[in-house]
Amino acid sequence: MTAAVPDRRGTVALLLASSTGGVGQHVRSLARGLTAAGTSVLVCGPAATQEQFDFTGAGARFLPVEIPASPTPADARAVTALRRALADEEVDVLHAHGLRAGLVAVLARPAAPLVVSWHNAVLAGGLRGAVSRVVERVVARGARVALGASADLVERATALGATDARLAPVAAPALPAPRRRRAAVRAEFGVAPDQPLILSVGRLHPQKRYDVLIDAAARWRTRKPAPVVVIAGSGPAYLPLAARISAARAPVTLLGHRTDVGDLLAGADLALVTSDWEARQLFAQEAMRAGVPLVATGVGGLPELVGDAAVLVPPGDVDAVDAAVRDLLDDGTGRAELGRRGAARAATWPTEADTLAQLAALYAELAPDTAGPGAPGADAPSTGRR
Repeated sequence: MTAAVPDRRGTVALLLASSTGGVGQHVRSLARGLTAAGTSVLVCGPAATQEQFDFTGAGARFLPVEIPASPTPADARAVTALRRALADEEVDVLHAHGLRAGLVAVLARPAAPLVVSWHNAVLAGGLRGAVSRVVERVVARGARVALGASADLVERATALGATDARLAPVAAPALPAPRRRRAAVRAEFGVAPDQPLILSVGRLHPQKRYDVLIDAAARWRTRKPAPVVVIAGSGPAYLPLAARISAARAPVTLLGHRTDVGDLLAGADLALVTSDWEARQLFAQEAMRAGVPLVATGVGGLPELVGDAAVLVPPGDVDAVDAAVRDLLDDGTGRAELGRRGAARAATWPTEADTLAQLAALYAELAPDTAGPGAPGADAPSTGRR
């Protein structure tokens, strides 16, 4: 299904913290779609996010607001920088993406209505986890509308005091068509014609539990033929993961940041997600759209996303990952059928355009007096609590 985007005038400010993956891609997608519909878009975030995602190339203006991944005393400077950015604009709606950006936005006390998207769950324990849970409560109570990328995040925001919490699934931006043939992609990694290529894509972060993938892959070294496993992504866990691969002699290669995920999927036989938690993980969506059979952990929003079109395993369970992958590698017919089911399931998901239309309607609902021709006005139906 594809929905039309209301054509509206006025400025929407999008705020994000440090990001190298899905949140940055999502903000760029919104910036591109909103500007195409006639909305002035201001993106605020760390300068590094502009370098990676090129928001100005998507039609937005960009102002640096340095919000690091973890709370620090520098947050006070971020609050001041955001206030200055908003003081020079007539902003209709401020939309913060993630709890870190949401906290800075709440503390800045914007005059415009504040929307905060909850993209991730708090998984940390100890002092860091306690601080994060305080941040959750502040953000839940300080936002006009809380948007959860999965149903469990909506429930969490509501439980912490959000007065208006809604489901807002984030669709993965469409990947460009592969530029290389399957054989060329596989040749890059030295994959023989009869060897399986297993792919995972994501930020190298403890939440992704690539340690589980590596430990399972070490067991596949003795298979005939042994699969080749590649992980595309960058992040703070690179060195520990590289050391683990070496110690386990696992057939795993860390590729670093890649911009050719469509090509990688064209060469892959199996996609793997081993995270402790995900909402609607972008790589899971990309793999199923491409018809690549998926093994993923049954956490967060993934069971609702994939239905019976992927193999779900418990989080943190090396034995379960090992068994699921072996079963699929030993069953070419079943693997092909799973890939077909995945592509069929993906065709039912909200599209990038649907995501954009839902948010554009919400912005018009919150700032109806500035809506342009064709946008929902004050009397338009609310998108409602979901």
